[in-house]
Amino acid sequence: MRSGRKRSAGPIVLFGPAVLCGNQRNIFCHFSFSSNNRGFPVGGRMYVRSMSVAEVLEGMALVRAGYAVLAAADMETLTKDELLGVGDELQTLTCQLPTQSQRVLAQLQSEATPRELGAKSWRDVLAIRWRISTGEARRRLSDAARLGPRRTLTGQPLPPVLPATAAAQAHGVINGEHVEVIGKAMDKLPGFVDAATRTQIEVDWVRTAVGVGPRELKDSAERTLFLLDQDGPEPDDTERARRRGISLGKQRHDAMSAVSGDLTPEARATWEAIFAKYAALGMCNPDDPEPCVSGTPTQAQIDNDHRSLAQRQHDAMIAVGRIALMSGQLGQLNGLPVTVIIRTTLQDLESRAGVGVTGGGTVMPIADVIRLGSHAHHALAVFDGATGSALDLFRTRRVASPAQRLMLIARDSGCTKPGCTVGAYGSQVHHVIADWVDGGNTNIDELGLACGPDNRMVGEHGGWTTTINARGDVEWIPPPHLDTGQNRVNYYHRPERLLHPPDEPDTLQHNDTGSSAPLGPDQVLEGREPESFDPWALDLTGELPAPQPDRDDDHPEPFDPWGDDDGGDPNGPDPFAA
Repeated sequence: MRSGRKRSAGPIVLFGPAVLCGNQRNIFCHFSFSSNNRGFPVGGRMYVRSMSVAEVLEGMALVRAGYAVLAAADMETLTKDELLGVGDELQTLTCQLPTQSQRVLAQLQSEATPRELGAKSWRDVLAIRWRISTGEARRRLSDAARLGPRRTLTGQPLPPVLPATAAAQAHGVINGEHVEVIGKAMDKLPGFVDAATRTQIEVDWVRTAVGVGPRELKDSAERTLFLLDQDGPEPDDTERARRRGISLGKQRHDAMSAVSGDLTPEARATWEAIFAKYAALGMCNPDDPEPCVSGTPTQAQIDNDHRSLAQRQHDAMIAVGRIALMSGQLGQLNGLPVTVIIRTTLQDLESRAGVGVTGGGTVMPIADVIRLGSHAHHALAVFDGATGSALDLFRTRRVASPAQRLMLIARDSGCTKPGCTVGAYGSQVHHVIADWVDGGNTNIDELGLACGPDNRMVGEHGGWTTTINARGDVEWIPPPHLDTGQNRVNYYHRPERLLHPPDEPDTLQHNDTGSSAPLGPDQVLEGREPESFDPWALDLTGELPAPQPDRDDDHPEPFDPWGDDDGGDPNGPDPFAA
């Protein structure tokens, strides 16, 4: 099927293959967007109407009713041609439905702010309410900004930023992958391309997308971009500043992490001088009994150094980082000296098996933890029994003590708000039960970790409330606009809690009064997390089995390195001792 493009002084008009319905073939349709109209394409024209609340609800009811009819239909009697036709219809609807989500998001952003809904950003509104990833939320918002309806400051309607792409998606002739390729390619167009040419390029890419897959469309778009600017951007300070950056990739299964990025000339010159010293042969070699980290290595150290240049530079970065940590010039981070903090258990240390987790979320094999702790300039404090540090300060102090912060890092490992990935290094101490200004106590059983933005969302400003349940977990209760029954507890930093079924309740322990009683029911906020649908509870008939009364749904009590122990050192170890 061949497609053509027609240009006019008014709206853009595209001619291309239409959605195939039933047994229809070789049908062409046209669709257009104009800044003078408001509506959506129906039957090849712009059908202008104003939908009331009742009409929107009726439309949603019809969609649900149609799905129910389709779900109840028997497809075993359909022939292969009929099944292919049904698959085509479902694919077309799958391509079209995002256009309605874009309309909803565009209108929602004009009616409210994220703060009014109890979130830090629109990305968080979508991620929290619909339980999607922040990446998916960002993609939907980007699509809504490019393809959704717009208005001027005075309320006049505007066409979408990418009108041809929006029209093609509304007709279901391109899918989400096509939209993503076109959007990214349009962002890469050089700044010297004028508006008319940009519009024509978009139309050409949409016309190409109608007949090919995303891979072929991407190749075509990349060729167009290359022909537009074969020499690339002229290097200047602005472009270098825009492209600078270092990215630390996620840990792989082997615990290694990839590093990528672009260094400015200044950054490269800085590291060249450092590598010239610390990445030289014989320097900072971890295989040496006593690695040389200052001065000049011996000839034996140089001769026995069989590392590659990349390995020597890696080891040099470790040595320089340790020197910086030892210098004492890095100040404090959220109430603690800038240092490496690792959470592990006494059982793992004694068995030489298992892992440790740093305050930034890095998983380290226990052998590396022990080796790191053996250096004099690192502090490895294993709390086994009473530390002698007061963990309940009541109203005598608003700011948490270093001992409290260390215990919270060991317990929470990071921000406790569900879905937040900020580690302990970037988290503050949050008064969970009641804020300090509202009479809250600075007691370990009433504190939790929270990143700065999430900490500020608690209370009247953001509408969130927090509490500590009987298992010692910090629970976050969303405001009504975001509450869909999602998890109240963040398991991102402690995924091991999901590995085994819970047996008995965890208890928060403190060594100030010698007691270790769990919080009572009166300390848990009413309106606890509702019962959620369990997909694994379905039997072969699709019915939920009767509940098992002998099943205990509380979490098992893990090893608590700060638990009460009258035989412990009354003074406790100094976590900052060299």
